[in-house]
Amino acid sequence: MLNSKRVVPFFKIRVFIVFGFFIFLFGLVIIRLFLLQVLRERFFQRMALQQYNVEVTITPPRAQIWDRKGEALTFNRRVKSAFIVPNDLSEKEKTLSFLKKHYPKAYAHVIKDPKKHFVWVERKVSPANLELIEKSKIVDIQYIEESQRFYPYPNLSPVLGFTNIDNLGISGLELQYNSLLAGIPTLWKIEKDARAKKFYFSKMLEESGLIGKDLVLTLDIKLQSFASKELEETIKASGAKEGAVIIMNPENGEILAMQSYPFADPNEEIKNLDETKNRIVTECFEFGSVVKAFAALAALEAGVVTPEEIIDCEGKATYIDKFRVENWKSVGKLSFSDVIKHSSNVGVAKVAKRVGEKLYDYYRKLGLGSVTGLKFQGERSGYVNSPDKWTRSSVIVMSFGYELNGTLLQIARAFSIIANGGFDVHPSLVIDKDALKKNEEKERLFSEKAIIQLKDILQTIGDNYKVEGFRVMGKTGTARMLDGGHYSKTKHIYTFVGILEKGDYKRVVVTFIKEPMKANLWASEIAAPLFQRIAERMVLYEKLI
Repeated sequence: MLNSKRVVPFFKIRVFIVFGFFIFLFGLVIIRLFLLQVLRERFFQRMALQQYNVEVTITPPRAQIWDRKGEALTFNRRVKSAFIVPNDLSEKEKTLSFLKKHYPKAYAHVIKDPKKHFVWVERKVSPANLELIEKSKIVDIQYIEESQRFYPYPNLSPVLGFTNIDNLGISGLELQYNSLLAGIPTLWKIEKDARAKKFYFSKMLEESGLIGKDLVLTLDIKLQSFASKELEETIKASGAKEGAVIIMNPENGEILAMQSYPFADPNEEIKNLDETKNRIVTECFEFGSVVKAFAALAALEAGVVTPEEIIDCEGKATYIDKFRVENWKSVGKLSFSDVIKHSSNVGVAKVAKRVGEKLYDYYRKLGLGSVTGLKFQGERSGYVNSPDKWTRSSVIVMSFGYELNGTLLQIARAFSIIANGGFDVHPSLVIDKDALKKNEEKERLFSEKAIIQLKDILQTIGDNYKVEGFRVMGKTGTARMLDGGHYSKTKHIYTFVGILEKGDYKRVVVTFIKEPMKANLWASEIAAPLFQRIAERMVLYEKLI
């Protein structure tokens, strides 16, 4: 009888064992893949990104700034910025040796954290340093292109300001309008080839930002340039410490030129921050006899004097309310018009006493003691002593320039009110609809009669600085500077404010010189001639003669 049990051959058993073993291995692989690709997916994604990708935030090319006639006042240049990846250096010793010698700050960063994924070697590498790096053949130093601001007219730096290493405005109009000009930064994801260890910028994954909007200024770069040149020549010839010029259209408040000296070159390393200031708006001064024009307007507006009235100026000095007042030279009886022409302290003080406390109100109407509305960074409001703080002498000394101070822009605005017939005006540096609308809504501050009378008086001074074919009106101012709490006998500031007029054409020009080497000067000898030279060049440029 045959055995009914089937005997399984040994080779088949081995097949089953081997098959089962591979099924087991395959199961392990599946489990492993599940762990790696599902449960630990984010972990390995982060690791891959750290090894093969670097994120860098780059600001977009900054929007441009233009003058009123379409001349570019800024440019953007493409420059290289150098960086390394410390955790992936091919020639570590050579690279660190180079950094230690030439870039100690970058070297310190790498030594502190050698596993960092990104370290700047130098942002916006200078041509000389770029040549140095390339000659050294440091393969670990990579480059990325960035935008760098360039200023073709360095003399404009007190107005335009400048940007930092990230192309963000940090002074002047660059700061004031930074959000408009800068746009929105772009995020660059730089992908690295795992084998060649090179960065292929064609493989960048870009999260786009937004380009900023251009800014058009009221400035005329031609006017600005020759005003700057005349100012610089005057300062160098006189050995003065500082100076400034401002040219303004009194009808609409547009500033056509605004120059401070000295100034820093924003294209180079700035060593003296004081030279970045726009002194026309950020510094206040006592302007001396320039203020007599304002006191005269107040008296004429109040009706307490006429241009023809005779005022006794009492020689070289006298006492008014037991307060000694001196004239700069001995003068006797003068018409009120000649009181202003000859700049008599005694004469103007006597008339100012008639105006009384209202003198303060008239000064404030002219914009003294208030910011102009330009909204320029660091603009000062100045100071006018209010009647509640007055002493017996206050109304006297305020008539010829003490117990009040202001900026050159405030002086330009006040004379613009005189020049345009007595209407309020708001200075502007940027051409925009809001500024135009603001100055279209004219508010009369002073009567036409008082303005006409004052202009006739100021013309008697302006006739000394004639510009052929134009009516010139102006006022000089010489003032002592405060030094250690006392008025110096050797340090002075000199100002001339002139109005140039021909038909509908009107300009206000302010010239200012501070501390020339020669002490015993008058504004008529230094600031007024500067005005005359600038005015002559201005009318030639604007093709009016």
